[in-house]
Amino acid sequence: MTHSSFANESPHQSPRDNERLEYLGDAVLQLITAEYLYKHHPGATEGELTQTRSAMVNTNTLAQMAEQLDLGSYLYLGKGIAKGGGRNLKSLLANGFEAVLGAVFLDAGYDAAYHYYLNRYRSLPTPAQDENFKGRLQQVAQERFGQTPFYDSEGARVGTQREYTSVVFAGAEPLGTGHGATKQEAEQEAARAALQSLGDGTVPPVSPKAGRAPRPRKRRAPTPRTAAPVVAEIVSIVPEAQPEPASEPEPPNEPGRSRQFGEPIE
Repeated sequence: MTHSSFANESPHQSPRDNERLEYLGDAVLQLITAEYLYKHHPGATEGELTQTRSAMVNTNTLAQMAEQLDLGSYLYLGKGIAKGGGRNLKSLLANGFEAVLGAVFLDAGYDAAYHYYLNRYRSLPTPAQDENFKGRLQQVAQERFGQTPFYDSEGARVGTQREYTSVVFAGAEPLGTGHGATKQEAEQEAARAALQSLGDGTVPPVSPKAGRAPRPRKRRAPTPRTAAPVVAEIVSIVPEAQPEPASEPEPPNEPGRSRQFGEPIE
């Protein structure tokens, strides 16, 4: 699988990337899941079908299927993305799986792609656990406020990685805030927080991450001084007193003179 970064850096080896296959695989995937849910969930409403399909085709689900295939080892990536851990990036793995599904569709047809995807999906340990919180929030916001939620997302670099923060609004008041390694993850977390604040019981609570146990701090022993501190000695140098020259005696009865002009002082 050839990522666009590798095709741009090494056009002589692989002038084309797999983005066209991703486009085709995404369309085939939408049709497969829509047909499957329509047949196997006859009593579900349109909203319920849409929500379940979103869980079946989201980035995390597709990335799990790609990890089962060890697809990251078969990705041709640019040097920068490869050094940054691109082979384990969920978005790249999900795109790679869509490209594989598109290739299966071209080579063997729709039925082969249909069973290929569903067999991989059923083999997941916990399929459809990651819900589409953005889609659910859109339904809740339209029912309660009559408005479509919108997201204000911003990225910042934290160390060597980039972290995104997203705030979701339905009107002037913010409903929730989320963080993630990608803009999509941050928006999903913001939607989850908004649903929890609105009292949606269908959203599972976020399990807090276990923090590190604080290590006991030991008091440092004072380090012995190897040498006494050097104290600067201030020595005052006083110039030697020079003997004043003997003043000549003034002639007697001579009037005094002005210091400025030498005129006699009256």
